[in-house]
Amino acid sequence: MAQAQTSGPAAPPRAHQVVTWGASADRQGEGPTDRSYRMVVRTSVGGANARVRLSNAFGDHPVTFDSVHAGLRKQGAELVRGSNRPLTFGGARSVTVAPGAAVTSDPLSGRLAAQSDLVVSFHVADSAGPTTGHGLAMQTSYATAGDHAAEEGAASWTDRTSSWYYLDAVSVETPAATGAVVTLGDSITDGWQSSTDKNRRWPDYLARRLQGASGTGVKGVANEGISGNKVLADGAGQSALNRLQRDVLSQPGVRTVFLFEGINDIKAHTGVTVDDLIADYREIVARAHAAGKCVVGATVMPYKGWSEWDPEGEAVRRGVNDFIRDSGEFDAVTDFDKLVRSPYDQERMLPVFDGGDHVHPNDKGMQAMADAVDLAALNCDNAG
Repeated sequence: MAQAQTSGPAAPPRAHQVVTWGASADRQGEGPTDRSYRMVVRTSVGGANARVRLSNAFGDHPVTFDSVHAGLRKQGAELVRGSNRPLTFGGARSVTVAPGAAVTSDPLSGRLAAQSDLVVSFHVADSAGPTTGHGLAMQTSYATAGDHAAEEGAASWTDRTSSWYYLDAVSVETPAATGAVVTLGDSITDGWQSSTDKNRRWPDYLARRLQGASGTGVKGVANEGISGNKVLADGAGQSALNRLQRDVLSQPGVRTVFLFEGINDIKAHTGVTVDDLIADYREIVARAHAAGKCVVGATVMPYKGWSEWDPEGEAVRRGVNDFIRDSGEFDAVTDFDKLVRSPYDQERMLPVFDGGDHVHPNDKGMQAMADAVDLAALNCDNAG
């Protein structure tokens, strides 16, 4: 009688999927039927076999996507000739996504370069009720009536939009040693006051630094900031805690979570205390650690000069920053407060970094923030 053969330990995977672009989903307005969307996004890490994720997270009716294509942008809504190729979902050209759900495409053969303008075009054949999307894209995309997703020219794409609809993530296949960081934040991370269509949000600058850096396996960056977002309360998007799974932990290849939120909780005058924010920071860290991710905490930047500033809010901000710096509960800390504050009034942002409203940095401030991130701190294997 033949004896059963025992095999040794499984070999580690040689390649895996890593998120190369992401945008947090939120509830948008009513979605028209028979509408095509041409969404322009910038990749971070390059790789093979790209996959896109379409979300109906905030819809209350099924949405049918057909004629889904991905190509490279030449200029405006025009694509590089020959680059626009159809995507499939379980081998089919059309897919219907239930309310609250998302779907990921089959891999698209070939390589997608880092820092590419990827264009995902799709026709929504059947839609009703609210759409799912990202309101503040800081990037011009396009829409039109009818099905024009397969076209590479720009003639049909007459409507411009500053939002992304339905598309909330793109991933690529990379060597297994390559990973990604997700920046979980509010309008500062979302890029408000940075230059539109220039990819000058601080996570964009960070992505470019990572591409040129040696000694780190973190190359992907997903920007999961929502303008007006809070740590504790839903409002402008679900709270950081409530959207953590969908926007962050569900993304493939994530090694590190970069947590930079709190200013909207503090300046809203809702009675939020230092202990309130600390409790939710701790829960976010615990959930990320349980998922095998490291967490970098960033201090809350000064906002004196903004209409909602007051000494009480300033006291909360300072108390929260003391916790972030000194508690030891984060795997690393980036001190944005120290970076951008004025030496003459530490409650204010340096004018050279101020985008004009005393809360949001300009392009120079965004770049300084990215430059302040310790890249080695992102190269974390497991939070344990």
